[in-house]
Amino acid sequence: MGEDVAKHEFTREDRTRYRTKVRRCLDVFARMLREARFDFERPMTGLEIEINLIDEHGDPAMKNHEALQVIDDPDFVTELGQWNIEINVAPRRLAGGGITSFEETVRRSLNSAEQKAREIGAHMVINGILPTLRSKHVTPDQLSSNPRYALLNEQVLAARGEDLQISIDGVERLHLTASSIVPEAACTSTQLHLQVSPEQFPAYWNAAQAIAGVQVAVGANSPFFLGKELWRETRIALFQQATDTRGDELKAQGVRPRVWFGERWINSIFDLFEENVRYFPALLPICDEEDPLAVLDHGDTPALSELKLHNGTIYRWNRPVYDVVRDRPHLRVENRVLPAGPTVVDTLANAALYFGLVRALAEDERPLWSQMSFQAAEENFNAASRNGMDAQMYWPGVGTVPVVELVLRRLLPLAHEGLIRWGVDSAERDRLLGVVEQRCLTGVNGATWQAREFHRHYDHTHLDRADALRTMLKSYVELMHANEPVHTWPATGA
Repeated sequence: MGEDVAKHEFTREDRTRYRTKVRRCLDVFARMLREARFDFERPMTGLEIEINLIDEHGDPAMKNHEALQVIDDPDFVTELGQWNIEINVAPRRLAGGGITSFEETVRRSLNSAEQKAREIGAHMVINGILPTLRSKHVTPDQLSSNPRYALLNEQVLAARGEDLQISIDGVERLHLTASSIVPEAACTSTQLHLQVSPEQFPAYWNAAQAIAGVQVAVGANSPFFLGKELWRETRIALFQQATDTRGDELKAQGVRPRVWFGERWINSIFDLFEENVRYFPALLPICDEEDPLAVLDHGDTPALSELKLHNGTIYRWNRPVYDVVRDRPHLRVENRVLPAGPTVVDTLANAALYFGLVRALAEDERPLWSQMSFQAAEENFNAASRNGMDAQMYWPGVGTVPVVELVLRRLLPLAHEGLIRWGVDSAERDRLLGVVEQRCLTGVNGATWQAREFHRHYDHTHLDRADALRTMLKSYVELMHANEPVHTWPATGA
């Protein structure tokens, strides 16, 4: 959904033409896979971080259009809600200081953006869900002004045929009826991209699915929504429900959700694109004039625009990506499970764990997914979303154990090994994986820190819930800008 769209009404003919075109794209994609036409000799990695805007009181600042104007940097783009923006960091290789380069680039860009945004009374926050959001902020009039978001909102609700029902049962309980997809905008994430060859893709995607629960458990940073303390990574449940095009009847029939963990290990990237076309009707049936088969027969690279657009409206937690850069096509795994924040260094520590683990597991002689059911991976993911650092997880050869024990004893050594294979030097490895290690030893990540600090204020002072959340957030922002990892953050409450 990163592309601008202009068309606002769709006819039956549009949908019929789109269905034909997207299937033609799928056939062309299959041929490209057979003919080995993809760029993968120098694999690149990428990073995107979604950011919240707040005012001087810690409340959401509905100023993303003005913020982007004053920031005036093409790396920053709009997002769904008026309090959201996103930074897209230029891709790079991990070897030769790539992870540190990501960190330095993001810090420099965020510091500059923060300074400029202050001119309009806005400030940057990187976290999974802004804890000071209230019901009045997640209404249809808070959609960003870009027409593509209004169109997406219209099509999701038209497909569903009724208002969205959001129900999350965690530490506290929340039930919300929403007349738009704006609650989705509360979910601000970190997205990690990894370029791979067609032959490598299944192993890397399977590995990413297998460790999704671990990533969420150690990186959780979304304990609050609309003033309620819910899951440690509430963002997972909220995102799933805020874009659900299925009514109760379709759920009962087993229709797949558009936010989807999946249901099986794969043998080819084609499996994922084919499932997308087979299971999911078009949300945005927009066709361009390209004939992908004619382009391929001419020796050029087709954009496969319809296939890409369709793929962009199906929100797998690990999404397959087809893209073309300088007329050369490539494939990526887009890892979407992590929240933003709490700091840039925490974000890159999460990235180091991911990149290291997927490399080590993808190249293992006996694949993990041959020893573990897909259902177990999904159960790990759900347990991590609910319980964060306190989650229990199943792992082959170990059984069901606390996630912190699994990471410390089994997974950190694997991550080190994987980073060595990427060419990451020992100083980077030790520093960033050391952050993950200390989180596990202390039991502190972004979610546990936020919950602890909220209760310090709410349970032991005169502050009401809203003011306790604002006070916690102000401390969070100050510590976030210092860029010391969250496990070192002090207690700031009374």
